[in-house]
Amino acid sequence: MKTVNALFVVIMLLGACSTPKKTGPKRDLPTVAHADALKGGTSFSNPIVIMMQSEREVLDAEYKWLSINYPGYSLVRRTHKFRSSKHYDIVRIKTNQGQVRDIYFDSTHFWRKN
Repeated sequence: MKTVNALFVVIMLLGACSTPKKTGPKRDLPTVAHADALKGGTSFSNPIVIMMQSEREVLDAEYKWLSINYPGYSLVRRTHKFRSSKHYDIVRIKTNQGQVRDIYFDSTHFWRKN
């Protein structure tokens, strides 16, 4: 049993010391501030989920979230998209620092009720 354990340790050490695989050329990826990643709402795959029953409640919840997370923002436009069997409200805002951002809200819960 000691031989098996010793062999396992040697294999693990050799694997840990192996050369990393080569990757392709470095691509410039879009940057997302750490605070934005924590907030969510940055894409279709990371939306703010709204679990309200009426359209008025959905809108109120979205605007409340925006005012808490982006105080002083101004609304540029809002659009609705249906993608991958889900409903999304995409709200474009201008932050009080002048940055334009799209915030994604998943409003599927409301749409399934109607």
